[in-house]
Amino acid sequence: MRLFLGVDGGQSGTTAIVGDETGRILGRGEGGPCNHAQAVEGRAKLERAVSVSVAGACGQAGVDAAAVRFAAACFGMSGGPEDKQAILERILRTERLMVTTDAVIALAGATATGQGIITIAGTGSIAFGRNGEGRTVRAGGWGYVFGDEGGAFDIVRQALRAALRMEEGWGPPTSLRAALLEATASRSANEALHTLYSSEWPRSRAAALAPLVDAAAGEGDRVAGEILSGAGQQLAMLAGAVRAQLWRRGEAVEVAYIGGVFRSGRVRERFRMLVELEEGAQCGAPRHGPAEGALREAYRAAGLDPELKAR
Repeated sequence: MRLFLGVDGGQSGTTAIVGDETGRILGRGEGGPCNHAQAVEGRAKLERAVSVSVAGACGQAGVDAAAVRFAAACFGMSGGPEDKQAILERILRTERLMVTTDAVIALAGATATGQGIITIAGTGSIAFGRNGEGRTVRAGGWGYVFGDEGGAFDIVRQALRAALRMEEGWGPPTSLRAALLEATASRSANEALHTLYSSEWPRSRAAALAPLVDAAAGEGDRVAGEILSGAGQQLAMLAGAVRAQLWRRGEAVEVAYIGGVFRSGRVRERFRMLVELEEGAQCGAPRHGPAEGALREAYRAAGLDPELKAR
């Protein structure tokens, strides 16, 4: 039995999936984060996360992780694949190894053909597309200083800016100030600002406050509503930039979205409405997750394209 491996390696955790050549998913395993591999500590963390997740998937599949040789394996890595290929070649036995980005595997899982556009909005944001000719384009993903518009950190940054403007008397009133003060145990918006600059509040923790903006908008806060509407518009602009470079006007294209920001109905519906204003665009939730997308890419690397089936 030929076995295939798909791995989603990210900032919050690593997921491995093992499937057979018919597309039947045999096992799934979870491991720790593995997005950095340049330092010795980062390499050790990557090796541990991959080994643990692959061993868990192999265990469910009823195969020995130490003895198995995969027909093909695909790893989609947050932070880029460049520094991870050699490490993975050393710890994994496979006939074909594909190491790519998290955006590639997210798209591979999201659409029926692995073509189309995926817009990702988690802590940051990026849009990635691939057309029928195999050409790929990305937009965004510049990081929290210069970009990540519409991502969770950007939403929280804008909420804090609104709270600061209100406090200083040059912005409209908003319930976001009180919500952020409570969440950060601060006495003023200025103190919350300095709290969020501290090492105790990394970007991932700050980004986790984004649902406060959604809650405020749901209670009628105009400022919060405008922030979320703007996020949906910026994410739609990323998808539109990708579409304009890969498809002609009016051509059919499947657009999917993924990431915690899209749990907000306001962001999601604003994004969908703007995307579908373009003739031929169909927008919806992803068909499969990124780990399944990595498995589909492993199949394609071996010349196969089976439908995924649960065990």
